[in-house]
Amino acid sequence: MVHGTGRRIRKATSAEGAGESGLAKLIELHALNSFGDMLITIALASSIFFSVPTGEARGRVALYLLITMAPFAVLAPVVGPLLDRLPHGRRAAMAMSMLARAVLAWTMAGVISGGGIALYPEALGVLVASKAYGVVRSVVVPRLLPSRLSLVKANSRVTLAGLLATGVAAAVGGVLHLIGPSWPLRGAFLVFVIGTLMAFHLPHAVDSAKGEQRAVLHAEVHGEGSHLIHHKPSPVKASLRTVGPSVILALRAMSAMKWLVGFLVMFLAFLLRSEPIGGLRPTLALGLVALAAGTGNALGSVLGSWLRTRGPEPTITAMLLLATCATAASALWYGVVTVIVVAGTAGLAASLGKLALDALIQRDVPEAVRTSAFARSETLMQVSWVGGGAVGILLPLNGVLGLSVAAAVVGLMLLWTIRSLFRVGLRRRPAAPRIA
Repeated sequence: MVHGTGRRIRKATSAEGAGESGLAKLIELHALNSFGDMLITIALASSIFFSVPTGEARGRVALYLLITMAPFAVLAPVVGPLLDRLPHGRRAAMAMSMLARAVLAWTMAGVISGGGIALYPEALGVLVASKAYGVVRSVVVPRLLPSRLSLVKANSRVTLAGLLATGVAAAVGGVLHLIGPSWPLRGAFLVFVIGTLMAFHLPHAVDSAKGEQRAVLHAEVHGEGSHLIHHKPSPVKASLRTVGPSVILALRAMSAMKWLVGFLVMFLAFLLRSEPIGGLRPTLALGLVALAAGTGNALGSVLGSWLRTRGPEPTITAMLLLATCATAASALWYGVVTVIVVAGTAGLAASLGKLALDALIQRDVPEAVRTSAFARSETLMQVSWVGGGAVGILLPLNGVLGLSVAAAVVGLMLLWTIRSLFRVGLRRRPAAPRIA
């Protein structure tokens, strides 16, 4: 049975040339990554959100979440140029992310029962390592893209594999947690050790930078048009302006949706524990919200092929509109149904919106600089997620107030995005980014 299941999984991941290009191995590695992250999440859920008084847990998580924003603030301007200058160490970077989480999982297994203060920096270290893996993984996908697959469909397949692995890990982690609170962490240790070895078995194309150049993301120099330059640009204030107006539109919209997801994760985790809605137990309410978010995320990945026949700009704008309406409705009619709906909608919008962003980068950014553009966009997404989570922790635990604030934030970004959409629609050709 195990052998047959393994063959079917390998056949699915290797379809449409993914086996020949090496994308299948990355899909399997990402599934393993998601499996391990879910095991750690299950182990930490009881200790961080349920074993500690709500006020104390919020204070600790808020403090360390704010501290983790500093590394991401550094990663945003640094990780892109670093990956540009060191383009041959992607397998090692992914392996180090896996190994770091293996060590942290084993360390946390020894202190999880006591729920001591040392657990928090270790848990947030896992978060940083996981986000660093996400940045590198987004950069690697274009290097392993089969000729028969679009980048959007390849990313959709990678994401869907991770979601399926997360679902399996939830069941396995629940069983391990019944044995003892440390057993999911010991399982995660084993998973990440295997992932460390698998990372080094990725194709050599992962570390090949042949034909790639560095994307210089900075403001337009006055008097110059949107064209390619091959000399060192004049030092100007850094921005993401020269990747093209459509990509900037998508980056703004996706930043808002990632902010919303981070906000909902942290805000609802504490809110539903201290103020259960609809008479539901906190664990049941959180489980329903998590199920809705996961279902929405999976649905967005499945619908990824829909982007091939529709414009990415309207798609990402529609997703932001959908998320804004759902958040506003949950603030006006706060209850079990609306909270579940907003969680599922946020998952769907973020998943499909990310695929739209990938499609725009593939369409508007030249192949020579696409890797660098992916590194920068992924880092911006992670910073937005952490920022939303920080706001969710700092706000008072009032459902109507919190969701109203969230609706106002994404609503303002929606207006900005719609305004940009009309301006982008007037352009016949997308502006090309500068490269150097």
